[in-house]
Amino acid sequence: MLPLLAMLKKRVRQEMVNKKENVWDFPRPAICEPFSGSLEVVVSGRVIAKTDRGFRSLETSHPPSYYIPPDDIEMADLLYNQRVTLCEWKGKASYFNFKLGDRSIADIAWTYTDPTPTFRKIKNYLSFYASKVDACYVNGEKVMAQDGDFYGGWITKHLVGPFKGGQGTTGW
Repeated sequence: MLPLLAMLKKRVRQEMVNKKENVWDFPRPAICEPFSGSLEVVVSGRVIAKTDRGFRSLETSHPPSYYIPPDDIEMADLLYNQRVTLCEWKGKASYFNFKLGDRSIADIAWTYTDPTPTFRKIKNYLSFYASKVDACYVNGEKVMAQDGDFYGGWITKHLVGPFKGGQGTTGW
């Protein structure tokens, strides 16, 4: 019986890996959910964030933004800056710069220190712009960055668009 159970578990895992998600099926207003997988962020050849305790934010037309607990981030190289933005779903976002030796990256990540009630579970968690780091990984897969300079979604091969963020999509 054990080999059959192991085979069924392997099949279910494979089906989950092959599952496609269409961003147009994501909800509006946005939601936040636990992510049951691994997340990793690499800068200057160093893993600066790695977790299997992340969350993801889902919103119609957007690739997910992933949020990593500060305990799983090398916070020493991240410094709060003065940038602040407002998300209609999550609240006021604060931003971080990265500084390591000669390398500086402005607005590499953001956080919500006082999120709306729906997003309380990501309070003080950080999300990174895939476009500003060397690499971001979801379950070992290197992601593509969402187009544009405002949204920070991570695009995997299992995600179907089109995605908001690029030129001409601000009215979507």
